Amino acid sequence: MIVSDVFAGKRYAVLGLARSGLASVETLLASGAQVMAWDSREDPRQALEGRVELADPAVSDLAGYDGVVVSPGVPLNRHPIAENAARAGVPLIGDIELFSRARATLPPHRVVGITGTNGKSTTTSLVHHLLKSAAIPVRMGGNIGIPILSQDPLPAGGVYVLELSSYQIDLCQSLDCDVAALLNITPDHLDRYDGFVGYVASKARLFAMQDASHHAVFGVGDRETAAIALEQEPRHSAGTVRRADGSDIREWQKDWPSLQGPHNLQNAAVAVAIVEALGLNPSQWRAALPTFRGLPHRMERVAEAGGVLFINDSKATNPASAAPALAAFPPDPERRIHWIVGGLPKGDDLDECAPYFGNVAAAYTIGDAGPQFAELLAPFMPVRRSEMMAEAIRQAIAEAKPGEIVMLSPACASFDQFRDYEARGDAFRQIVEALVAPEPAAGGIG
Repeated sequence: MIVSDVFAGKRYAVLGLARSGLASVETLLASGAQVMAWDSREDPRQALEGRVELADPAVSDLAGYDGVVVSPGVPLNRHPIAENAARAGVPLIGDIELFSRARATLPPHRVVGITGTNGKSTTTSLVHHLLKSAAIPVRMGGNIGIPILSQDPLPAGGVYVLELSSYQIDLCQSLDCDVAALLNITPDHLDRYDGFVGYVASKARLFAMQDASHHAVFGVGDRETAAIALEQEPRHSAGTVRRADGSDIREWQKDWPSLQGPHNLQNAAVAVAIVEALGLNPSQWRAALPTFRGLPHRMERVAEAGGVLFINDSKATNPASAAPALAAFPPDPERRIHWIVGGLPKGDDLDECAPYFGNVAAAYTIGDAGPQFAELLAPFMPVRRSEMMAEAIRQAIAEAKPGEIVMLSPACASFDQFRDYEARGDAFRQIVEALVAPEPAAGGIG
């Protein structure tokens, strides 16, 4: 656990007691702070009884508090905590801001912050992998894995790699990343912001908090990311702003089984730019890229049987994130995709996937979106109205030829049939394993 005397004798309120909230409480208590804590659920409140003041900061007197630590899931644009904190003149912060405030008391280290609408989990994990392979002490946290405050401090020379959502950036005031990276920006989470412009401004704040001598890395492909990069160049030191398009590493991508497709070339390019800014040389990162294993539910290779590859891309919950999966296998008459698609739709079309319809041998539509997607896709490819996941997999197995791919990339939310995308991906894996005799599959491809 990260503990710092910077919090000693201060008063903080914590709203939301999931993983990051509980980590914040434990860090603050161990550091000598007084804590008020609250969650709408009774169990986490009971777990802290006797150790904190149990009261809801949204309706409590916050005068004299040094901060309210808010869960990233709390919608600040409509939750009463925002008004109550503002009335008391108390800042709303998050666990990442607590980490930032504790940095001065930790052994000398560097921090990487990675944000973007898509690809940030893969890129964060890849940076962690590249640094670890180079024998650099490293911790990974933020929007991925274990809360950073729950982890032991690194020795001198270590690197903290943080995946940062826009919500987490909103709750930061002082996070000065030694390397900050923005992969891309597409419309998302607009219910929390004043339109798309507000969402873009949230991402840009990561760089506004940076010292001008520190490094900023940007993906290419959308004008919003390009505009933020352009804004940062005049205030940054020469050579510290880099646009990573992947052109310098494309020739080696064929050797990275977990990083196929144009989206993963972009992820890898940003990761390479980050670790180079931290001092790794090409021989170090080139040796480590082929051994990276992809994350679950993100172009995850779950089995290979009879020459057919089975891929779980359940994390593709909208057409924009399913499109790169279809693009990962360029047109090849002997390596086409049997695409399991559908769920709870987030829109009325699959236009972002349309450029890659030629890569698809057949579509198997499931869930609420099944009938609608079947009609959309029928002019372009054979369609099976499967309705349920198990039936789609059975049909795809029956039709797939050696060398082809059976891929779940739903382009939809999961809530019509599954608790979340993870449960959907787990179901895909389990059904595949029950229906085929899988050969071991090494890692993922995203």
